[in-house]
Amino acid sequence: MNHGFVKVASAIPSVKVADPQYNVEQIESLVIQAEGKGIEIICLPELSLTAYSCGDLFQQQLLLDEAEMALIHLMNTTRGLNIISIIGLPVAYRGALLNCAAVVQRGKILGLVPKTYLPNYKEFYEKRWFQSGADAPEGTVLICGQQVKVSSHLLFSTPSCTFGIELCEDLWAPIPPSSMLTLQGADIIFNLSADSDAVGKYTYLQGLLAGQSSRTISGYVYCACGYGESTQDVVFSGKALIYENGILLAEAKRHQLVPQMLEAEIDVERLRSERRKNTTFAACQAWCLKAEGQWQTVDTERVPARPFSLTRAVDPHPFVPTGKRLDERCAEILDIQIEGLAKRIQHTGSQTVVLGISGGLDSTLALLVCVGTFDKLGLSRRGIVGITMPGFGTTDRTYTNAVNLMKLLGITIREISIREACLQHFADLGLDADKHDVTYENSQARERTQILMDAANQTNGFVVGTGDLSELALGWATYNGDHMSMYGVNASVPKTLVRHLVRWVADHTKDEITAQTLLDIVDTPISPELIPADEQGNITQKTEDLVGPYELHDFFLYYMLRWGFRPAKIYLLARQAFGQTFDDATIRKWLRTFCHRFFSQQFKRSCLPDGPKVGSCSLSPRGDWRMPSDASASLWLKECDELG
Repeated sequence: MNHGFVKVASAIPSVKVADPQYNVEQIESLVIQAEGKGIEIICLPELSLTAYSCGDLFQQQLLLDEAEMALIHLMNTTRGLNIISIIGLPVAYRGALLNCAAVVQRGKILGLVPKTYLPNYKEFYEKRWFQSGADAPEGTVLICGQQVKVSSHLLFSTPSCTFGIELCEDLWAPIPPSSMLTLQGADIIFNLSADSDAVGKYTYLQGLLAGQSSRTISGYVYCACGYGESTQDVVFSGKALIYENGILLAEAKRHQLVPQMLEAEIDVERLRSERRKNTTFAACQAWCLKAEGQWQTVDTERVPARPFSLTRAVDPHPFVPTGKRLDERCAEILDIQIEGLAKRIQHTGSQTVVLGISGGLDSTLALLVCVGTFDKLGLSRRGIVGITMPGFGTTDRTYTNAVNLMKLLGITIREISIREACLQHFADLGLDADKHDVTYENSQARERTQILMDAANQTNGFVVGTGDLSELALGWATYNGDHMSMYGVNASVPKTLVRHLVRWVADHTKDEITAQTLLDIVDTPISPELIPADEQGNITQKTEDLVGPYELHDFFLYYMLRWGFRPAKIYLLARQAFGQTFDDATIRKWLRTFCHRFFSQQFKRSCLPDGPKVGSCSLSPRGDWRMPSDASASLWLKECDELG
């Protein structure tokens, strides 16, 4: 089972100009290597059978005949292989010459796709030798003993994907053929190119490929010729790049003197999921596709399934970018949170905001957002009422950090112990205070929420919620306890990102003591602190021991919520991402826990308070996630149980 992945390759052979026999031997070697690696489709450069820089030799019949003979040789050599090869060659057609891509599989030419847009650069005036595919009437041509369809409007269907082809300059057109190919259903575009080098040109190409792949929600495989082409006037450095919806999957080194083969798995299931969600893509299909009749789909050979192994890198922290992007992401998220809270304060005319400060990550981030909001509005930080509410499980470390942080940030501090109120509540219920069950825990959370709500009424303010996206996904919140607030600023921030946001503020604050306090909060184990500490005063109730590692749950959440992947595929990706961190049994255990909790706890998400969306994933019942509270998890749990 390939889980929607399609293995592709972009291969750059060494060539000799006008020597098809040598060139086809180099191509065959790469194709055979690719077959051995389980590659389904391999793309070679533009005019790779002859070399691109033949110039007026393209007008020589001998070269054209030898190119056809080389293609026959390739077809015979690969007749027993399942791989689909896309090779460039010149093709004589109805009194003209076309710059074509030939699609070859198991001894057959499935189709010929001519280049549509021909450059007129001084060094490459292709119109001197070739006719545009747009000017050539569609039909068939006898080549290599086969009648083969010639058309710019061909799609190729395999059991795992549909792909289309464009050649080099086609991509630079205002409306590239790939735009129409993808609207007609192509999941992947292969571009056979002969892009020469110039200063700054490669950077432009990268942007062009990323943009087109993203705009068309497609996989894009680019392959340009390299060593061996004529360097009489220009140099061809060998460019190979593979993109998936704007994301670079693989990139070859340029200026190599040996053949190269770039491999990647394109996630077609993910692309199709994104297209279904993107109503603009569907609307563009309906508006643009006026000439349905001229498009044709060619079925490739149905071949036996081959063993599949995933080689692409999978980021274990999909919500957390790295390097400079993390710095930019943190700043942007805080800006979104601050703007959302500012609007709510101004709209309600509130004089204060109230929030519980525990000394943990979530309440710290919420407090930092409140401080940033009040500063932006020009309001006194004294309008932020931070309430620390020590309970039975509160440790000295979290209590001290909570109080110190509030003092350092200059907000209003209140301390209200919940111990006596909870003991009275236990007595009223006839609950044994030594029995640390769910009632014991949840009563503390609800007591704290009651204090916050009433304090907000008392100060003409509203309660700012602290719960994050990961807790909402798992239902790790007490219903009408920490589950409830009047505005949840962290509602779409996953736990793995909360930690980085707090660390980012610590790294950018000018006060060293504040930074040290924030960093100690970052290093504190995550806990609701509802169970008494041990004899040494250490936290005994660690959240990740109970529900599992948040880095795993955030990973599961991202691929289930953002892409709609099934458990088997999420497990495959998780094994690739966390293979050095968690064993398979651990991943399976917590994946099942995630699926169970995600379904069973939907009722808490169905009545969430307002909160700003900051990224691609949100569980707001008003927009991003609308799921019945009583939906069955049986299909998901069954697949989890079948994982091995």
